[in-house]
Amino acid sequence: MAKVLLAGGGTAGHVNPLLATADALLQRGHDVAALGTERGLEAHLVPAAGIDLHFVPRVPLPRRPSLDLLRLPVRLGAAIAAAGRAIDAIDADVVVGFGGYVSTPAYLAARRRKVPVVVHEGNARPGLANRLGSRWAAAVALTFEGTLLKGGVVTGLPMRPAITDLARLLRDPVTGDPMRARARAAWGWAPDVPTLLITGGSTGAASLNAATADVVERLVQHGIHVLHLTGRDKSDGAERARGNLSARHRAMYAIREYVEDMETAFAAADAVVCRAGANTVCEISALGLPAVYVPLPHGNGEQELNARGAVDAGAATIVHDSELTAAALELVAEPLVLDRKARDAARAAAASIGVVDGAVRLAEIIERVARR
Repeated sequence: MAKVLLAGGGTAGHVNPLLATADALLQRGHDVAALGTERGLEAHLVPAAGIDLHFVPRVPLPRRPSLDLLRLPVRLGAAIAAAGRAIDAIDADVVVGFGGYVSTPAYLAARRRKVPVVVHEGNARPGLANRLGSRWAAAVALTFEGTLLKGGVVTGLPMRPAITDLARLLRDPVTGDPMRARARAAWGWAPDVPTLLITGGSTGAASLNAATADVVERLVQHGIHVLHLTGRDKSDGAERARGNLSARHRAMYAIREYVEDMETAFAAADAVVCRAGANTVCEISALGLPAVYVPLPHGNGEQELNARGAVDAGAATIVHDSELTAAALELVAEPLVLDRKARDAARAAAASIGVVDGAVRLAEIIERVARR
């Protein structure tokens, strides 16, 4: 039995893989604790999962000269000390980092104590913390092929058990079709209706919402049922568009700001239009869903890189945010939903690259490192 400290936090992109890995390790009989900040998503989600959470101060790494750069040594020193106390408190056999602000002090504290480090990189383009930690890591796990971290082994992304369970059901023709029928019934639709899921995540995506509101009338006229998740407090434009539809077509356009049970939304869908965060791309591929990815236009271009493997495999199409119009959305989404041959080919391609057991693969690496 190993004692494992998992370091990651801030965003869902770091917290969700941490929780999935924790679940896999606990199922295999190991002791698990986590390291995070008091302000990130982990402050609520990790204790809610029954995992002890140790805190470190949040220390962003400045990317250009500033006053923050002058303060960095003191602030980073305090964070390293806090991470070291957590390592000592559980007598950790291995420290596992998922990137982000929390991982840098965890990697440095572990190195000082000669505790081995395992790095997991969730994105196709690695972040600063994982580029640092990978220099002396005992093992480096990657989500995507081609990620430039020395010695990296592709494990895929550790995903929530609810998603991996759903993926196995949807991939099996015996259970997949009944599952889709039940999911559509939950939205008040017949079991065999063509269904398109459009989502910008919990915060929404203004460009996706605007294009959907502009194109939804044509989509429903062609027989496509649309499940539109707008993001919190961002449903006004969609509701106005729905109000302009006929009564029959309004019944084909379901609008929600957010759903807790994304599994029901995914299970109902024939195809998905969404951003291209690592969690999103990996979940959709694992579920065998064709996709239209609209990468976030900001940042370092990592979202487009995240989606590139799915596009190359024939499972997805990319539409750049600056080119997202009603006409563009109609052009790429309709065939994925209405053309059975194209849809089945894209579905098979997605399933061929989707990794369902990423958490188990990473847990096995952690076990090997802990035994050394």
